[in-house]
Amino acid sequence: MKRLLITLFAFVLFNPFLFAGDKNKKIAAEQTDDKEIHWLTWDEAQVKMKHIPKKVWVDVYTDWCGWCKRMDATTFKNPDLVRYMNQKFYAVRFNAEKDDHIMFLGKQYDIVPQTRTSQLAIDLMHGQLSYPTGIFMEEGFQNPQPVPGYHPTQEMEMILRYLGDNTYKTTKFEEYQKTFTPTWNDNATPKSPASIGAH
Repeated sequence: MKRLLITLFAFVLFNPFLFAGDKNKKIAAEQTDDKEIHWLTWDEAQVKMKHIPKKVWVDVYTDWCGWCKRMDATTFKNPDLVRYMNQKFYAVRFNAEKDDHIMFLGKQYDIVPQTRTSQLAIDLMHGQLSYPTGIFMEEGFQNPQPVPGYHPTQEMEMILRYLGDNTYKTTKFEEYQKTFTPTWNDNATPKSPASIGAH
């Protein structure tokens, strides 16, 4: 009996699969917690990309941008959009005017004094500064493509599904638009930026 208890104790102590269950449950819970978008920093996204490659959606905003606030309060709160974004993309929130040193893909990016904007934001938006702007990137942060402007939920559904389902690899967006039928509820009507605190 004593030998059986020692063997059982050793099995439990040295079997990583018994303890992995809790860790796996935690990871699964994080992946299915769809109450809000899992916004990441640049550092967090780069670490995750090394382990599990995914497409990236970057929300480029500023503190003074009324339409950015509107999109955050409406479009990015839609439960269907939240679920889809968390499933298909690493989502990064990026304040283009925050004075941070950003290390991205081995290069340091700082604020450009003349524009008071991060050089990374300037590069990702191809010099066309406009807010909000979404940046779509393929796995490994490849081929950044700016998607400027405020988009209500059903527009974002069309954009995200086009990119997230890889339809962009086989079909031109104009053709996709003609046949797209939205399925996500969009009960938010855009208001002017002035009504939500724009300067």
